[in-house]
Amino acid sequence: MNSKDMIPAAEVLDAQECWRLLREASVGRLAVIVDDHPDVFPVNYKVDNESLVFRTGTGTKQQALDAGIPVALEADRVSAEFGVAWSVVVKGRAVRATSTDQAIDAVGRALFPWQGIGKDYLVRIEPDSVTGRRFTLTPTTQWTTPLDDATRAGIE
Repeated sequence: MNSKDMIPAAEVLDAQECWRLLREASVGRLAVIVDDHPDVFPVNYKVDNESLVFRTGTGTKQQALDAGIPVALEADRVSAEFGVAWSVVVKGRAVRATSTDQAIDAVGRALFPWQGIGKDYLVRIEPDSVTGRRFTLTPTTQWTTPLDDATRAGIE
């Protein structure tokens, strides 16, 4: 038996479970393309039906969103107490949300960005896909890292 046989397989989550988990979290990492390179920004978000809503201000992130290029948002959580972790990724397009709808007004009022000032734009990610995984954590006593020759020489 080799060490690969001892690694538990990740559980693939269905869309319903992904949305449930996204509702439990409030911070995700928004991935966008800026000047032909990927960039990542932390955002406070809320789930509104089966889309994500967050606030942003004028700047690099807003310019990237206005370009209409697809985005991704990843949220995750680790529970050392229960020995599990999960990660969910939502991919789609980000569009400015209009505040004419009472429901979106309520969601927008519930968002509290870390920098509350200047976050005037409400943005909705309209998903093309939602994927997720749940992992069983390996106890830290079982973590192993193979040493390469350079590392080994520094230890000896």
